[in-house]
Amino acid sequence: MRQNKKQRNRLITSMLASMVALSALSQTNGERPQLVVEIIIDQLRSDYIELLQNHFGESGFNRLTQNGACFENVDFNIDNIDKVSATGMLVTGAYPRINGLSGAQVYDAQKHSAKNILTDPDKLGNFTSENLSPKALRVTTISDELKINGNGLGLVYSIAPDAQQAIVMAGHAGNGAFWINDVNGKWSTTTFYTDVPQAISTRNYKTPLAVRLDTMMWSPAMDLAKYPDIPVHKKYYPFRYVFPSSRKDRYSSYKKSALVNEEVTSVALDFLKSLNMGGRGETDMLNIAYTAAPFNDECGHGSVELQDIYLRLDKQLGRLFDAIDSSVGLQNTLVFVSSTGYFEDNAKTEEKYKLPVGEFTPSKAKSLLNLYLMAVYGNAQWVSDYYGETFYLNQKTVKEKNVDIKEVRKKASEFLRRMSGVAEAFSIDEIIDNPLGENAKRIHNGLVPSNAGDVFIEIMPGWSVVENENTPNQRVKQVRANVVSTPVYILHPQVKSQKIYTPIDATLLAPTVSRLLRIRSPNAAEEKPIILE
Repeated sequence: MRQNKKQRNRLITSMLASMVALSALSQTNGERPQLVVEIIIDQLRSDYIELLQNHFGESGFNRLTQNGACFENVDFNIDNIDKVSATGMLVTGAYPRINGLSGAQVYDAQKHSAKNILTDPDKLGNFTSENLSPKALRVTTISDELKINGNGLGLVYSIAPDAQQAIVMAGHAGNGAFWINDVNGKWSTTTFYTDVPQAISTRNYKTPLAVRLDTMMWSPAMDLAKYPDIPVHKKYYPFRYVFPSSRKDRYSSYKKSALVNEEVTSVALDFLKSLNMGGRGETDMLNIAYTAAPFNDECGHGSVELQDIYLRLDKQLGRLFDAIDSSVGLQNTLVFVSSTGYFEDNAKTEEKYKLPVGEFTPSKAKSLLNLYLMAVYGNAQWVSDYYGETFYLNQKTVKEKNVDIKEVRKKASEFLRRMSGVAEAFSIDEIIDNPLGENAKRIHNGLVPSNAGDVFIEIMPGWSVVENENTPNQRVKQVRANVVSTPVYILHPQVKSQKIYTPIDATLLAPTVSRLLRIRSPNAAEEKPIILE
């Protein structure tokens, strides 16, 4: 009797081992991953990953570089890129002129004000007063196509510090998109999506950020002497940032700090566990956004704070990957990690270095342009607004004066080219009809004609743009044309470890990921996928 029982136990054990082996073999032979994890890290740079490689653990960035396909130089090929326009390109495989997402903000010339590009008055917010939806996103995303391919049965969620980035990553068909509200610190969403998992409600009511934030402090993760390539004078005093309730911007400031990445990871792990993502027999997708952006104008390139962001981010990636490996298994997961392709270094260079500099003041430029057009076409208000290196002409005046709008734009661009601090100027007609030259093509790629202005300018590198002058909210933007190495990583059971140094266009990535998932590319992705072995 005992012998039969032992034999049965050995048989069961053998069968279970065979099932596990067959499962692993079937995955290797081409089964679709059970879980897709898309990670977009704002302003991530290849050079900082290389600089800090010896200080990273084995589970985060080093796992990506050693086990995945690594693209060292991804080019987004648009002007004035930000995390919304970059995220839109990554998930759609199309430029803003096609997908509709020209940037986080869009200017309303009739109301003379800017607004979030995803603003949708028809939708309400959960745990927020924001009215947002993916309505402005005019094409499908990877998330949408995966959801459609699975007949709606797969789960698709996104988690990000920023509202618009979360929504773009979730797409139209996602179950939900969640972000941290700037006013109350709660994890929020929009009524466009129907799902609010219990994990979100529990976190907002039982362990809200409002209660925990007073106790948080961001300080160096290791001894200052160990941070590489930091000038000696910067190693004397460790930084220390807190987010007390007395600060009106405590939540928005926290969202720019290295600490927010830990909060994002914690919510992601809650979703994976509570929703059994990747373990339900369907292909689920979790979209996650992190930050590697400078904390403020003093914490840009070469700062201890920026290096610390990378060190802490590495730990969060390792924490996430280890959790996936112990539950779903990384051999059953496709991981796609990308940067947003730009870097905002707004630190001002001191005058003692005698560098060629200047100040460009939009209000003065607007007045000078208007005076010039008055001299040409008569006394009137010809220039309506300036926003984001773009001049908006007064369409009403042009119509009343019965002047050809194209001629006015051409005259305006010719005048602006001769203005101090302006490197180049293009009318919208030149950009749309005949985008000659690399600069014009980049503007063309990032242009959405329905919300574009009339004349676009490029400010000289080294100059400062003085915005909102003579107001308490005056902001000075430093102009730099620095190109940074933008990394992308793909971990997939059928993709071998490799490094690809040849520059590639960011629009290639969505069809490449879609091919690995064996789903349709997003409907505006015109490029062929990269074939990875």
